[in-house]
Amino acid sequence: MIKKIMKRILPPPNWRFPVTLLMGLMTGIIIYTLYISNAVSYLSDDPEACVNCHIMAPQFATWERGSHGRVTTCNDCHVPHDNVIRKYYFKASDGLRHATMFTLRMEPQVIQIKEAGRNVVQENCIRCHSNYLHPVSLRSTNAKGIYEDKTQVCWDCHRATPHGRVNSLSSAPYARVPVARKSTPEWIQKLIENEN
Repeated sequence: MIKKIMKRILPPPNWRFPVTLLMGLMTGIIIYTLYISNAVSYLSDDPEACVNCHIMAPQFATWERGSHGRVTTCNDCHVPHDNVIRKYYFKASDGLRHATMFTLRMEPQVIQIKEAGRNVVQENCIRCHSNYLHPVSLRSTNAKGIYEDKTQVCWDCHRATPHGRVNSLSSAPYARVPVARKSTPEWIQKLIENEN
């Protein structure tokens, strides 16, 4: 009885080797992809993980040389901090979108923040600078409080914080300088060395 059930459930013996081989290949490809993409680095708060792909070089360079570069990391502004689950869910979904766009060569020349990221950055501006957000001073500048006006964000007035005026690849001409670091993939380092 058990042998009859097992024959129905398991594939015939001539299928076992190809299925095992296919599963091994898929596992190997997944492990290699995680290794080559330096995926573990994205779990940390290290800013150098953000320049694993070369398109973030202008943002990294302007942040590193700005006032926020001395006291914050990328995740301090761009990732939620209200709980761990939301933080890593946001990092995973945003990172998957970035990886997909980079892999398929869909990245724009000028990076623009998406709505979800915009909301998170605004939350973090308020979280870190709440001691400067006095309702009287805010009403004197825009006639509304920061919590009332959901259309206005901090960087509407503070445009050069923290990335300067990054409008194109040429707006940060020395952006390649911080890219040549240990966390940069080898193929990007070779490309930079060949261009110099």
